[in-house]
Amino acid sequence: MSIQEVDQSSPLSFGYGHDDAGQNVISEITQDLLSRKTAVNNKDIILELIMRLEIEKDVVKLDIYRSALEMVVLNTPDDI
Repeated sequence: MSIQEVDQSSPLSFGYGHDDAGQNVISEITQDLLSRKTAVNNKDIILELIMRLEIEKDVVKLDIYRSALEMVVLNTPDDI
């Protein structure tokens, strides 16, 4: 069995409020990805959020996904 870990640059390591719907989605996505992979980074979360934005029809969920994506992108260090 491999050790599951979250990249230190992950939005989960920034300590957002637990009651925020965007943070809940990020946590849900991270747990889902960790069930399939041993490590999750911001790129994985961003890709999953974009995929959900492309297929979702519910405007409320779309707003939550956009908010979550903004959180991840704003807390992702730029590549040099």
